[in-house]
Amino acid sequence: MSKFLYKETSLLEEASGCLLCNEAPCTKACPHQLEIDKIIRCYRFDNKAGAINRLPLSSPCQSCVDTPCVAACLKGKVGAPVPIPDMFEKLSTYEKITRKEVDLSIDFCGVSCENPFFLSSSVVGSNYEMVAKAFDMGWAGVAFKTIGTFVPKEVSPRFDALKKEAVPFVGFKNIEQISDHTLEENLAFIRDLKRDYPTKVFVASIMGQTEEEWTYLAKVVTEAGADIIECNFSCPHMAADGLGSDVGQSPKLVEAYTKATRKGTHLPILAKMTPNIGNMEIPALAAVQAGANGIAAINTIKSIMNVDLDSFVSGPFVVGKTSVGGYSGKAVKPIALRFIQTMKAHNGLMDIPMSGMGGIETWRDAFEFMALGCENIQVTTSVMQYGYRIIDDMIEGMQYYLSTHGFCNVKEIVGKALVHTISAEELERDSICYPKFDRMKCIGCGRCYLSCYDGGHQALKQDEHTKKPVMNAKKCVGCHLCVLVCPVKAISAGTRVKKKEQ
Repeated sequence: MSKFLYKETSLLEEASGCLLCNEAPCTKACPHQLEIDKIIRCYRFDNKAGAINRLPLSSPCQSCVDTPCVAACLKGKVGAPVPIPDMFEKLSTYEKITRKEVDLSIDFCGVSCENPFFLSSSVVGSNYEMVAKAFDMGWAGVAFKTIGTFVPKEVSPRFDALKKEAVPFVGFKNIEQISDHTLEENLAFIRDLKRDYPTKVFVASIMGQTEEEWTYLAKVVTEAGADIIECNFSCPHMAADGLGSDVGQSPKLVEAYTKATRKGTHLPILAKMTPNIGNMEIPALAAVQAGANGIAAINTIKSIMNVDLDSFVSGPFVVGKTSVGGYSGKAVKPIALRFIQTMKAHNGLMDIPMSGMGGIETWRDAFEFMALGCENIQVTTSVMQYGYRIIDDMIEGMQYYLSTHGFCNVKEIVGKALVHTISAEELERDSICYPKFDRMKCIGCGRCYLSCYDGGHQALKQDEHTKKPVMNAKKCVGCHLCVLVCPVKAISAGTRVKKKEQ
Protein backbone atom coordinates (compact mmCIF):
# COMPACT_ATOMS: atom_id res chain seq x y z
CA MET A 1 0.00 0.00 0.00
CA SER A 2 2.66 2.55 0.98
CA LYS A 3 4.77 1.75 -2.08
CA PHE A 4 1.80 2.25 -4.40
CA LEU A 5 0.86 5.46 -2.63
CA TYR A 6 4.41 6.76 -2.95
CA LYS A 7 4.37 6.20 -6.68
CA GLU A 8 0.93 7.73 -7.06
CA THR A 9 1.73 10.93 -5.20
CA SER A 10 5.34 11.33 -6.34
CA LEU A 11 5.00 10.85 -10.10
CA LEU A 12 4.70 14.54 -10.90
CA GLU A 13 7.38 15.42 -8.34
CA GLU A 14 9.77 13.00 -10.01
CA ALA A 15 8.92 14.30 -13.48
CA SER A 16 9.44 17.85 -12.23
CA GLY A 17 12.87 16.86 -10.95
CA CYS A 18 14.03 15.92 -14.44
CA LEU A 19 16.56 18.39 -15.85
CA LEU A 20 14.87 18.25 -19.28
CA CYS A 21 18.23 17.87 -21.00
CA ASN A 22 18.82 18.69 -24.63
CA GLU A 23 19.66 15.48 -26.54
CA ALA A 24 18.81 13.59 -23.36
CA PRO A 25 21.41 10.94 -22.39
CA CYS A 26 18.68 8.74 -20.86
CA THR A 27 16.95 8.36 -24.22
CA LYS A 28 20.21 7.65 -26.01
CA ALA A 29 21.05 4.96 -23.43
CA CYS A 30 17.71 3.14 -23.66
CA PRO A 31 18.19 -0.27 -25.36
CA HIS A 32 14.46 -0.37 -26.15
CA GLN A 33 14.48 2.97 -28.01
CA LEU A 34 11.88 4.54 -25.74
CA GLU A 35 11.45 8.31 -25.98
CA ILE A 36 12.25 8.63 -22.28
CA ASP A 37 12.75 12.39 -22.27
CA LYS A 38 9.59 12.93 -24.30
CA ILE A 39 7.50 10.73 -21.99
CA ILE A 40 8.71 12.59 -18.91
CA ARG A 41 8.14 15.96 -20.60
CA CYS A 42 4.60 14.96 -21.58
CA TYR A 43 3.71 14.13 -18.02
CA ARG A 44 5.39 17.23 -16.63
CA PHE A 45 3.54 19.54 -19.01
CA ASP A 46 0.04 18.21 -18.28
CA ASN A 47 -0.01 15.88 -21.28
CA LYS A 48 -0.58 12.71 -19.29
CA ALA A 49 -2.33 10.95 -22.16
CA GLY A 50 0.66 11.59 -24.40
CA ALA A 51 2.99 10.06 -21.81
CA ILE A 52 0.84 6.97 -21.33
CA ASN A 53 0.36 6.36 -25.02
CA ARG A 54 4.11 6.50 -25.70
CA LEU A 55 4.74 3.51 -23.45
CA PRO A 56 4.41 0.02 -24.93
CA LEU A 57 1.64 -2.24 -23.63
CA SER A 58 4.11 -4.31 -21.62
CA SER A 59 6.83 -2.22 -20.04
CA PRO A 60 10.29 -3.29 -21.29
CA CYS A 61 11.81 -1.61 -18.23
CA GLN A 62 11.16 -4.78 -16.22
CA SER A 63 13.72 -6.65 -18.31
CA CYS A 64 16.39 -3.97 -17.82
CA VAL A 65 18.64 -5.25 -15.06
CA ASP A 66 21.33 -2.55 -15.34
CA THR A 67 18.93 0.37 -16.03
CA PRO A 68 21.31 2.21 -18.37
CA CYS A 69 18.87 5.14 -18.56
CA VAL A 70 19.27 5.79 -14.83
CA ALA A 71 23.04 5.44 -15.07
CA ALA A 72 23.05 8.02 -17.87
CA CYS A 73 20.77 10.50 -16.08
CA LEU A 74 22.69 13.74 -15.58
CA LYS A 75 20.67 14.55 -12.48
CA GLY A 76 22.70 11.79 -10.83
CA LYS A 77 25.71 14.11 -10.99
CA VAL A 78 24.05 16.60 -8.65
CA GLY A 79 21.88 14.29 -6.56
CA ALA A 80 19.68 11.26 -7.03
CA PRO A 81 18.92 10.37 -10.68
CA VAL A 82 15.34 10.36 -11.92
CA PRO A 83 13.79 6.96 -11.03
CA ILE A 84 12.75 6.28 -14.62
CA PRO A 85 11.75 2.57 -14.30
CA ASP A 86 9.59 3.29 -11.24
CA MET A 87 7.89 6.18 -13.03
CA PHE A 88 7.22 4.13 -16.15
CA GLU A 89 5.95 1.19 -14.09
CA LYS A 90 3.31 3.44 -12.57
CA LEU A 91 2.44 5.13 -15.89
CA SER A 92 2.00 1.73 -17.54
CA THR A 93 -0.86 0.93 -15.13
CA TYR A 94 -3.01 3.70 -16.65
CA GLU A 95 -5.37 2.91 -19.49
CA LYS A 96 -4.32 4.19 -22.91
CA ILE A 97 -6.50 6.93 -24.40
CA THR A 98 -7.78 7.00 -27.96
CA ARG A 99 -7.48 10.39 -29.60
CA LYS A 100 -10.03 11.38 -32.23
CA GLU A 101 -9.36 13.91 -34.96
CA VAL A 102 -9.92 17.49 -33.81
CA ASP A 103 -9.34 20.83 -35.50
CA LEU A 104 -7.01 23.31 -33.79
CA SER A 105 -7.28 25.93 -36.54
CA ILE A 106 -8.90 29.22 -35.62
CA ASP A 107 -9.42 32.63 -37.17
CA PHE A 108 -8.08 35.60 -35.25
CA CYS A 109 -8.95 39.12 -36.33
CA GLY A 110 -9.83 37.68 -39.73
CA VAL A 111 -6.48 35.92 -40.09
CA SER A 112 -6.43 32.13 -40.41
CA CYS A 113 -4.16 30.38 -37.86
CA GLU A 114 -3.29 26.67 -37.95
CA ASN A 115 -3.47 26.60 -34.15
CA PRO A 116 -3.88 29.26 -31.46
CA PHE A 117 -0.28 29.14 -30.17
CA PHE A 118 2.01 32.12 -30.90
CA LEU A 119 5.31 33.35 -29.52
CA SER A 120 4.82 36.68 -27.76
CA SER A 121 6.78 39.82 -28.49
CA SER A 122 10.10 39.28 -26.72
CA VAL A 123 13.55 37.82 -27.09
CA VAL A 124 12.02 34.42 -28.03
CA GLY A 125 11.03 35.84 -31.42
CA SER A 126 13.65 38.40 -32.34
CA ASN A 127 15.43 37.27 -35.53
CA TYR A 128 14.95 35.08 -38.58
CA GLU A 129 16.71 31.96 -37.29
CA MET A 130 14.77 31.82 -34.02
CA VAL A 131 11.36 32.31 -35.58
CA ALA A 132 12.07 29.89 -38.42
CA LYS A 133 12.99 27.19 -35.89
CA ALA A 134 9.81 27.86 -33.93
CA PHE A 135 7.68 27.71 -37.08
CA ASP A 136 9.31 24.42 -38.09
CA MET A 137 8.45 22.98 -34.67
CA GLY A 138 4.75 23.83 -34.92
CA TRP A 139 4.15 27.34 -33.58
CA ALA A 140 1.44 28.96 -35.70
CA GLY A 141 2.66 32.52 -35.43
CA VAL A 142 4.90 35.05 -33.76
CA ALA A 143 4.43 38.48 -32.31
CA PHE A 144 7.91 39.67 -33.24
CA LYS A 145 10.01 41.57 -30.72
CA THR A 146 8.90 45.20 -30.67
CA ILE A 147 10.22 47.25 -33.56
CA GLY A 148 11.02 50.94 -33.22
CA THR A 149 12.89 53.60 -35.15
CA PHE A 150 15.76 53.45 -32.66
CA VAL A 151 18.04 50.75 -31.23
CA PRO A 152 18.11 50.78 -27.41
CA LYS A 153 21.29 50.53 -25.38
CA GLU A 154 20.81 47.44 -23.22
CA VAL A 155 22.16 46.55 -19.77
CA SER A 156 23.83 43.38 -18.48
CA PRO A 157 22.54 41.30 -16.83
CA ARG A 158 18.87 41.86 -17.60
CA PHE A 159 17.01 38.82 -16.20
CA ASP A 160 16.24 37.48 -12.72
CA ALA A 161 13.92 34.79 -11.35
CA LEU A 162 11.78 34.39 -8.25
CA LYS A 163 12.13 31.08 -6.42
CA LYS A 164 9.97 29.24 -3.88
CA GLU A 165 11.38 26.27 -2.02
CA ALA A 166 12.56 23.79 -4.68
CA VAL A 167 10.80 25.59 -7.52
CA PRO A 168 13.40 27.77 -9.28
CA PHE A 169 11.19 29.75 -11.62
CA VAL A 170 7.91 30.82 -9.99
CA GLY A 171 8.24 34.29 -11.48
CA PHE A 172 10.59 36.06 -13.84
CA LYS A 173 11.81 39.63 -14.10
CA ASN A 174 13.34 41.34 -17.10
CA ILE A 175 14.66 44.83 -17.75
CA GLU A 176 15.14 44.27 -21.47
CA GLN A 177 13.84 46.87 -23.90
CA ILE A 178 12.66 46.68 -27.52
CA SER A 179 14.49 45.05 -30.45
CA ASP A 180 18.24 45.53 -30.57
CA HIS A 181 18.17 45.28 -34.37
CA THR A 182 17.85 48.26 -36.67
CA LEU A 183 14.54 48.98 -38.36
CA GLU A 184 16.02 47.89 -41.70
CA GLU A 185 17.15 44.56 -40.24
CA ASN A 186 13.73 43.92 -38.70
CA LEU A 187 11.92 44.71 -41.96
CA ALA A 188 14.22 42.23 -43.73
CA PHE A 189 13.30 39.58 -41.11
CA ILE A 190 9.61 40.13 -41.87
CA ARG A 191 10.09 39.86 -45.62
CA ASP A 192 12.24 36.72 -45.36
CA LEU A 193 9.96 34.95 -42.90
CA LYS A 194 6.82 35.66 -44.93
CA ARG A 195 8.59 34.48 -48.07
CA ASP A 196 9.70 31.21 -46.49
CA TYR A 197 6.66 30.62 -44.23
CA PRO A 198 3.68 32.13 -46.08
CA THR A 199 1.07 30.22 -44.04
CA LYS A 200 2.48 31.25 -40.67
CA VAL A 201 1.20 34.44 -39.02
CA PHE A 202 3.54 37.37 -38.46
CA VAL A 203 2.43 39.95 -35.90
CA ALA A 204 4.59 43.07 -36.06
CA SER A 205 4.84 44.66 -32.63
CA ILE A 206 5.66 48.35 -32.97
CA MET A 207 6.40 51.26 -30.65
CA GLY A 208 6.64 54.87 -31.74
CA GLN A 209 7.59 58.00 -29.84
CA THR A 210 5.30 60.36 -31.75
CA GLU A 211 2.10 60.02 -33.79
CA GLU A 212 4.15 60.36 -36.95
CA GLU A 213 6.39 57.48 -35.90
CA TRP A 214 3.42 55.23 -35.15
CA THR A 215 2.03 55.92 -38.62
CA TYR A 216 5.40 55.41 -40.28
CA LEU A 217 6.12 52.13 -38.48
CA ALA A 218 2.67 50.80 -39.33
CA LYS A 219 3.25 51.66 -42.98
CA VAL A 220 6.66 50.00 -43.33
CA VAL A 221 5.78 46.75 -41.50
CA THR A 222 2.64 46.49 -43.64
CA GLU A 223 4.70 46.89 -46.79
CA ALA A 224 7.18 44.28 -45.52
CA GLY A 225 4.41 41.67 -45.32
CA ALA A 226 3.15 41.56 -41.70
CA ASP A 227 -0.29 40.00 -41.15
CA ILE A 228 -1.24 41.87 -37.96
CA ILE A 229 0.14 44.91 -36.15
CA GLU A 230 0.44 44.93 -32.36
CA CYS A 231 0.81 48.34 -30.70
CA ASN A 232 3.05 48.04 -27.66
CA PHE A 233 1.35 50.40 -25.23
CA SER A 234 2.61 48.49 -22.21
CA CYS A 235 6.35 47.80 -21.86
CA PRO A 236 6.97 48.60 -18.15
CA HIS A 237 10.63 49.56 -18.30
CA MET A 238 11.42 51.68 -21.32
CA ALA A 239 14.05 54.28 -20.45
CA ALA A 240 12.31 57.29 -22.05
CA ASP A 241 9.12 58.99 -20.90
CA GLY A 242 6.05 58.62 -23.08
CA LEU A 243 6.83 55.01 -24.04
CA GLY A 244 5.40 51.64 -23.08
CA SER A 245 3.17 51.46 -20.02
CA ASP A 246 3.17 55.25 -19.70
CA VAL A 247 1.04 55.16 -22.85
CA GLY A 248 -1.17 52.26 -21.75
CA GLN A 249 -2.22 54.08 -18.57
CA SER A 250 -3.53 57.04 -20.60
CA PRO A 251 -6.69 56.42 -22.65
CA LYS A 252 -6.00 59.67 -24.54
CA LEU A 253 -2.55 58.51 -25.65
CA VAL A 254 -3.89 55.04 -26.50
CA GLU A 255 -6.57 56.65 -28.64
CA ALA A 256 -4.16 59.03 -30.36
CA TYR A 257 -1.52 56.40 -31.13
CA THR A 258 -4.08 53.83 -32.29
CA LYS A 259 -5.52 56.40 -34.70
CA ALA A 260 -2.01 57.21 -35.89
CA THR A 261 -1.32 53.49 -36.45
CA ARG A 262 -4.56 53.09 -38.38
CA LYS A 263 -3.48 55.86 -40.76
CA GLY A 264 -0.51 53.74 -41.81
CA THR A 265 -2.14 50.35 -42.37
CA HIS A 266 -5.17 48.39 -43.51
CA LEU A 267 -4.09 45.40 -41.37
CA PRO A 268 -5.81 44.26 -38.16
CA ILE A 269 -4.45 46.18 -35.15
CA LEU A 270 -3.98 44.75 -31.66
CA ALA A 271 -3.60 47.10 -28.69
CA LYS A 272 -1.31 45.46 -26.12
CA MET A 273 -2.48 46.46 -22.65
CA THR A 274 -0.55 47.14 -19.47
CA PRO A 275 -1.61 45.46 -16.20
CA ASN A 276 -0.13 48.39 -14.27
CA ILE A 277 -3.58 49.93 -14.00
CA GLY A 278 -6.80 49.33 -12.11
CA ASN A 279 -9.31 49.11 -14.96
CA MET A 280 -7.85 47.78 -18.21
CA GLU A 281 -11.17 48.04 -19.99
CA ILE A 282 -10.92 51.86 -20.07
CA PRO A 283 -7.80 52.13 -22.32
CA ALA A 284 -8.86 48.97 -24.18
CA LEU A 285 -12.17 50.58 -25.12
CA ALA A 286 -10.33 53.74 -26.18
CA ALA A 287 -8.15 51.63 -28.50
CA VAL A 288 -11.14 49.88 -30.06
CA GLN A 289 -13.00 53.14 -30.61
CA ALA A 290 -9.88 54.54 -32.29
CA GLY A 291 -9.61 51.68 -34.76
CA ALA A 292 -8.04 48.66 -33.02
CA ASN A 293 -9.50 45.31 -34.08
CA GLY A 294 -8.39 43.35 -31.04
CA ILE A 295 -6.73 43.45 -27.62
CA ALA A 296 -3.57 41.70 -26.42
CA ALA A 297 -3.18 41.24 -22.65
CA ILE A 298 -1.34 41.20 -20.42
CA ASN A 299 2.14 42.63 -20.73
CA THR A 300 4.50 42.25 -17.77
CA ILE A 301 3.85 43.76 -14.34
CA LYS A 302 6.10 46.41 -12.84
CA SER A 303 8.20 44.70 -10.19
CA ILE A 304 11.15 44.59 -7.85
CA MET A 305 12.49 41.28 -6.55
CA ASN A 306 15.29 39.51 -4.74
CA VAL A 307 16.95 42.14 -2.53
CA ASP A 308 20.41 40.76 -1.76
CA LEU A 309 21.18 40.15 1.91
CA ASP A 310 24.70 41.57 1.67
CA SER A 311 24.60 44.31 -0.95
CA PHE A 312 20.94 45.36 -0.45
CA VAL A 313 20.60 45.53 -4.24
CA SER A 314 17.63 43.82 -5.91
CA GLY A 315 18.04 41.76 -9.06
CA PRO A 316 19.16 41.83 -11.73
CA PHE A 317 22.33 43.47 -10.42
CA VAL A 318 23.76 46.04 -12.86
CA VAL A 319 27.00 47.41 -11.38
CA GLY A 320 25.48 47.60 -7.90
CA LYS A 321 22.15 49.05 -9.04
CA THR A 322 18.85 47.89 -10.56
CA SER A 323 15.56 49.32 -11.79
CA VAL A 324 11.87 48.47 -11.84
CA GLY A 325 11.30 45.72 -14.40
CA GLY A 326 8.63 43.53 -15.92
CA TYR A 327 7.34 40.51 -13.96
CA SER A 328 6.11 37.45 -15.86
CA GLY A 329 5.85 33.68 -15.48
CA LYS A 330 3.36 31.29 -13.93
CA ALA A 331 2.70 33.54 -10.93
CA VAL A 332 1.04 36.26 -13.04
CA LYS A 333 -1.55 33.97 -14.69
CA PRO A 334 -4.39 34.66 -12.22
CA ILE A 335 -3.86 38.40 -12.70
CA ALA A 336 -3.92 38.05 -16.47
CA LEU A 337 -7.08 35.94 -16.37
CA ARG A 338 -8.81 38.53 -14.20
CA PHE A 339 -8.10 41.28 -16.71
CA ILE A 340 -9.27 39.10 -19.60
CA GLN A 341 -12.53 38.25 -17.82
CA THR A 342 -13.19 41.88 -16.90
CA MET A 343 -12.76 43.02 -20.49
CA LYS A 344 -14.88 40.21 -21.95
CA ALA A 345 -17.63 41.11 -19.46
CA HIS A 346 -17.69 44.72 -20.72
CA ASN A 347 -20.46 45.46 -23.23
CA GLY A 348 -18.09 47.41 -25.46
CA LEU A 349 -15.43 44.69 -25.53
CA MET A 350 -17.21 41.34 -25.26
CA ASP A 351 -17.16 40.79 -29.03
CA ILE A 352 -13.60 42.07 -29.55
CA PRO A 353 -10.97 39.41 -30.36
CA MET A 354 -8.50 38.83 -27.50
CA SER A 355 -4.94 37.54 -27.59
CA GLY A 356 -4.12 36.23 -24.12
CA MET A 357 -0.75 35.95 -22.42
CA GLY A 358 0.76 35.93 -18.94
CA GLY A 359 1.98 32.75 -17.23
CA ILE A 360 1.10 30.24 -19.95
CA GLU A 361 3.29 27.13 -19.71
CA THR A 362 1.03 24.26 -20.74
CA TRP A 363 -2.02 23.54 -22.88
CA ARG A 364 -4.07 23.66 -19.67
CA ASP A 365 -3.00 27.25 -19.05
CA ALA A 366 -3.90 28.06 -22.64
CA PHE A 367 -7.27 26.39 -22.15
CA GLU A 368 -8.06 28.73 -19.25
CA PHE A 369 -7.37 31.81 -21.36
CA MET A 370 -9.45 30.46 -24.22
CA ALA A 371 -12.31 29.45 -21.92
CA LEU A 372 -12.39 33.07 -20.74
CA GLY A 373 -12.69 34.38 -24.28
CA CYS A 374 -9.26 34.44 -25.97
CA GLU A 375 -8.98 33.11 -29.52
CA ASN A 376 -5.21 33.46 -29.55
CA ILE A 377 -2.44 32.56 -27.07
CA GLN A 378 1.03 34.09 -26.73
CA VAL A 379 3.95 32.57 -24.80
CA THR A 380 7.39 33.83 -23.73
CA THR A 381 8.66 32.96 -20.25
CA SER A 382 7.98 29.24 -20.58
CA VAL A 383 9.92 29.14 -23.85
CA MET A 384 12.81 30.90 -22.12
CA GLN A 385 12.84 28.11 -19.53
CA TYR A 386 12.15 25.03 -21.63
CA GLY A 387 12.59 25.93 -25.30
CA TYR A 388 10.28 25.92 -28.32
CA ARG A 389 9.69 22.17 -27.80
CA ILE A 390 6.85 22.90 -25.35
CA ILE A 391 4.66 23.39 -28.42
CA ASP A 392 4.53 19.59 -28.82
CA ASP A 393 2.64 19.10 -25.58
CA MET A 394 0.57 22.26 -26.03
CA ILE A 395 -0.77 20.91 -29.31
CA GLU A 396 -1.06 17.27 -28.28
CA GLY A 397 -2.46 18.01 -24.82
CA MET A 398 -5.13 20.29 -26.30
CA GLN A 399 -5.98 17.66 -28.91
CA TYR A 400 -6.44 14.98 -26.26
CA TYR A 401 -8.59 17.28 -24.14
CA LEU A 402 -10.87 18.28 -27.01
CA SER A 403 -11.13 14.70 -28.25
CA THR A 404 -12.02 13.20 -24.87
CA HIS A 405 -14.50 15.95 -23.99
CA GLY A 406 -16.61 15.80 -27.14
CA PHE A 407 -15.27 18.90 -28.91
CA CYS A 408 -14.42 18.85 -32.59
CA ASN A 409 -12.81 22.28 -32.89
CA VAL A 410 -10.82 24.44 -30.49
CA LYS A 411 -13.16 27.34 -31.31
CA GLU A 412 -15.89 25.57 -29.32
CA ILE A 413 -14.22 26.26 -25.95
CA VAL A 414 -13.73 30.00 -26.48
CA GLY A 415 -15.62 31.94 -23.79
CA LYS A 416 -17.35 28.92 -22.22
CA ALA A 417 -16.14 29.85 -18.71
CA LEU A 418 -17.41 33.43 -18.78
CA VAL A 419 -20.95 32.63 -17.67
CA HIS A 420 -19.64 31.01 -14.48
CA THR A 421 -17.93 34.14 -13.13
CA ILE A 422 -20.46 36.33 -11.34
CA SER A 423 -20.33 39.16 -8.82
CA ALA A 424 -19.51 38.33 -5.21
CA GLU A 425 -22.99 39.43 -4.16
CA GLU A 426 -24.58 36.76 -6.35
CA LEU A 427 -22.64 33.81 -4.93
CA GLU A 428 -24.57 31.20 -2.93
CA ARG A 429 -24.04 31.88 0.78
CA ASP A 430 -26.63 29.71 2.53
CA SER A 431 -24.79 26.38 2.46
CA ILE A 432 -21.46 24.76 3.41
CA CYS A 433 -19.48 22.22 1.39
CA TYR A 434 -17.69 20.09 3.97
CA PRO A 435 -14.36 18.40 3.18
CA LYS A 436 -14.27 14.64 2.61
CA PHE A 437 -11.36 12.58 3.99
CA ASP A 438 -9.97 9.46 2.31
CA ARG A 439 -8.61 7.44 5.25
CA MET A 440 -6.80 5.00 2.95
CA LYS A 441 -4.81 7.74 1.23
CA CYS A 442 -4.14 9.75 4.38
CA ILE A 443 -0.62 9.20 5.76
CA GLY A 444 -1.16 11.10 9.02
CA CYS A 445 1.28 13.94 8.35
CA GLY A 446 -0.88 16.54 10.13
CA ARG A 447 -0.52 19.24 7.50
CA CYS A 448 -4.28 19.75 7.39
CA TYR A 449 -4.43 20.08 11.19
CA LEU A 450 -1.64 22.66 11.27
CA SER A 451 -3.18 24.80 8.56
CA CYS A 452 -6.69 24.57 9.97
CA TYR A 453 -5.61 25.44 13.50
CA ASP A 454 -3.04 28.13 12.72
CA GLY A 455 -4.62 29.58 9.59
CA GLY A 456 -8.25 28.49 9.66
CA HIS A 457 -11.05 27.78 12.13
CA GLN A 458 -9.62 25.10 14.44
CA ALA A 459 -12.05 22.51 13.06
CA LEU A 460 -9.55 19.64 12.84
CA LYS A 461 -7.54 17.64 15.31
CA GLN A 462 -5.27 14.61 14.92
CA ASP A 463 -6.31 11.26 16.33
CA GLU A 464 -3.82 10.33 19.06
CA HIS A 465 -3.27 6.83 17.70
CA THR A 466 -3.69 6.99 13.90
CA LYS A 467 -2.61 10.64 13.52
CA LYS A 468 -5.39 11.03 10.97
CA PRO A 469 -7.69 14.07 11.02
CA VAL A 470 -10.96 14.24 12.95
CA MET A 471 -13.33 17.06 11.96
CA ASN A 472 -15.55 19.11 14.26
CA ALA A 473 -18.50 19.99 11.99
CA LYS A 474 -19.65 22.71 14.37
CA LYS A 475 -16.44 24.64 13.76
CA CYS A 476 -15.87 23.80 10.08
CA VAL A 477 -16.87 26.63 7.73
CA GLY A 478 -16.07 24.74 4.52
CA CYS A 479 -13.18 27.00 3.49
CA HIS A 480 -11.25 24.02 1.98
CA LEU A 481 -7.84 25.16 3.16
CA CYS A 482 -7.26 21.55 4.23
CA VAL A 483 -8.03 20.36 0.68
CA LEU A 484 -5.39 22.68 -0.73
CA VAL A 485 -2.56 21.81 1.67
CA CYS A 486 -2.91 18.01 1.71
CA PRO A 487 0.26 16.68 0.03
CA VAL A 488 -1.29 13.34 -0.99
CA LYS A 489 -4.72 14.53 -2.18
CA ALA A 490 -6.50 12.62 0.56
CA ILE A 491 -9.01 15.45 1.11
CA SER A 492 -11.60 16.54 -1.44
CA ALA A 493 -14.91 18.40 -1.66
CA GLY A 494 -17.65 16.48 0.11
CA THR A 495 -21.27 17.01 1.03
CA ARG A 496 -22.90 20.43 0.67
CA VAL A 497 -25.55 21.13 3.29
CA LYS A 498 -27.73 24.09 4.17
CA LYS A 499 -26.44 26.31 6.96
CA LYS A 500 -28.35 26.06 10.19
CA GLU A 501 -30.27 29.14 11.22
CA GLN A 502 -28.41 31.17 13.84
